Amino acid sequence: QFGRTEVIDNTLNPDFVRKFVLDYYFEEKQNLRFDVSPGSHSALPGAQDFLGQAFVALGEVIGSQRGRLERPLTGVPGKRCGTILLLAEELSNCRDIVTMQLCANKLDKKDFFGKSDPFLVFYRSNEDGTFTICHKTEVVKNTLNPVWQPFTIPVRALCNGDYDRTVKIDVYDWDRDGSHDFIGEFATSYRELSRAQSQFTVYEVLNPRKKCKKKKYVNSGTVTLLSFSVESEFTFVDYIRGGTQLNFTVAIDFTASNGLPSQPTSLHYVSPYQLSAYALALKAVGEIIQDYDSDKLFPAYGFGAKVPPDGKISHHFPLNNNVDNPSCAGIEGVLESYLQSLRTVQLYGPTNFAPVINQVAGTAAQVTDGSQYHVLLIITDGVISDMLQTKEAIVTASSLPMSIIIVGVGPAEFEAMEELDGDEVRLSSRGRYAERDIVQFVPFRDYVDDSGNQVLSMARLAKDVLAEIPEQLLSYMKTRDIKPRRADPE
Repeated sequence: QFGRTEVIDNTLNPDFVRKFVLDYYFEEKQNLRFDVSPGSHSALPGAQDFLGQAFVALGEVIGSQRGRLERPLTGVPGKRCGTILLLAEELSNCRDIVTMQLCANKLDKKDFFGKSDPFLVFYRSNEDGTFTICHKTEVVKNTLNPVWQPFTIPVRALCNGDYDRTVKIDVYDWDRDGSHDFIGEFATSYRELSRAQSQFTVYEVLNPRKKCKKKKYVNSGTVTLLSFSVESEFTFVDYIRGGTQLNFTVAIDFTASNGLPSQPTSLHYVSPYQLSAYALALKAVGEIIQDYDSDKLFPAYGFGAKVPPDGKISHHFPLNNNVDNPSCAGIEGVLESYLQSLRTVQLYGPTNFAPVINQVAGTAAQVTDGSQYHVLLIITDGVISDMLQTKEAIVTASSLPMSIIIVGVGPAEFEAMEELDGDEVRLSSRGRYAERDIVQFVPFRDYVDDSGNQVLSMARLAKDVLAEIPEQLLSYMKTRDIKPRRADPE
C-alpha cells in the first residue's frame, strides 16, 4: 500500500481530493490496484467492509484520452460494485533539460598505433549506492584532446531532480571489439555543473589503479565543461496526453537458421510448458506498448520464408495472411497469427531487414505532424544478409516519426546489430549520417534468469528494450519543432 484517500461521508459518488505521486517509467509495466471501502475512519487495513476493487496499469491511465480512465469495480460476487474514475496528471517539477558540451586535454594514450578514441559515459547515482548509465557521448577518433559535440539530457535522467546527487563520469578509449579501455573517472553534481554557465569548470581525470601504483601520478588528463544551459522541455507524457498515438508493428524472422519449428532445438519451438524465445520477447515488449495504442491493432509481418500458395520467398508477408489488412487484434492476436504462420510457411532465407523497415517507413512518412509515431519490433536470430540496404533504410527512416527495436534471439554473434544501434558511433550510409539514433538492440540471452523466473527476465527485457523510445520520440518532435497539442477541455 502506498497511500489512501480521505473518507467522504454519506455519499455513493465520492470525489476524492487527496492525490498520490507515482514515479512513471514508460519502459516498465506498473500495475496498480485500487480498493474501495466504506464508512470507517480507522487507519487499520482490513477494518472496513469491502466495496470493490479495480486493477489497472499506470500506462493505461497515461495513454487514455485526457488522462481519464473509467473502470468497473469488481470483487464482490453477484453484486454490481459501481465504477472508479482515475485522473492522471504529470507534475511540473524536474521537466528541465540540460544542454552541455565538454572537451578533454592530455588524456592517456591507450592505442599502440595512433592515440586514443575517447568517449564519456555519464552515470546517475541511485539511492542504494549503485550507478545507472544515463548518457554516452560520441567517440572522437585518434586524439588525446577531444572536443565532444553538445548534447542534451533531461535533469531527471541526470540526477532524478536531486541537484546535489553524485554524477559520475568515466572516460574510455573506444575499441572495435567492445573491450573499451578505461582511462579514468571524475565525479560532480548537477549543482556543480550548473555553475559553468558563467565560467569553465575543469575536472581531473583519475585512474585509481594508476594512482595506487605510481607515486608521481598526477592524473590521466583533464575534462573541461565548455558550456552548460538549462531550458524547460516538453515530456513524453505531454505528447501522449496531447493525442500522439504510438503505432506498434512486429516483424518476425522465419529464416531456416532458426531450426524446424517441430524440433525442440528450434528457436520457434513451442512446448506445452513454455513459449518460444520469439513469443516471450513479443509478449514482454508488446504488453507494455499496447497500453499506448488506442485501437490495439498491430500490423505483423514475417520475413525470410517461402509462403503459400506459390512458395515464393517473401521478406514482409502478413502473419494473418491478409495483404490488405495485416493488423492483428492485440498482442494475443499477433501471437495467434505467428503460431499459425509457423504451420503454413516454409522457413528459408536470407535474413533481409530492409524490406520491412521500408514498409513501416512508408507508413510513417504519410503523417509527420507529430500525431502518429511508429515503433517497429524486429525479432531475429542471425546475421543480416542485406546490411548495406538496411543501413540505407535506417538512415532514411531516421528523419521520420519512427523507432526500431531489434531483439536478437539464440546463440549467434550480433556485431552488426550493435553497429545498427548507433549508441557509440552514429550510423551512416553512402556518406549520409542518420539524423537521429532510432535503433535499440538487445540480445535475448542476456535476460534469461538463472533461477528460471521468466516474469522477472521479461520485465528486465522490456525495460531495457523500451528505455530509449521516449527520448527518440522527443528527439523527432524537437527536430521538427512540433509542440504537443493541448488536451481537449472537459
